[in-house]
Amino acid sequence: MNESKILVCPYCHNNYFHVKYESSFVYSYVIDSDAPGLKNTDEFLSFQYDNREHKDARQYLECQSCWAQFPCSFNQWDKNMGIKDLQAVIDKGGNL
Repeated sequence: MNESKILVCPYCHNNYFHVKYESSFVYSYVIDSDAPGLKNTDEFLSFQYDNREHKDARQYLECQSCWAQFPCSFNQWDKNMGIKDLQAVIDKGGNL
């Protein structure tokens, strides 16, 4: 494993990564007499929804040179984790 202070992609050997978190939601608005959504009175404002349902989420490291993706979960992150742990995820192809 690389002991340096930078991450290294095993495919292109670049060291420029982004952490990505993709998430999808379904927003619902009650149809009433003034504007869609019980919280909207004068106009429709999409952020004033009545219900939000989380559908899916995906977290990964992404190389910004070759676009290789390495799945991992940052829900387990703590103060003792660092570059070494992220490189281990990359080296084994994903999953922190």
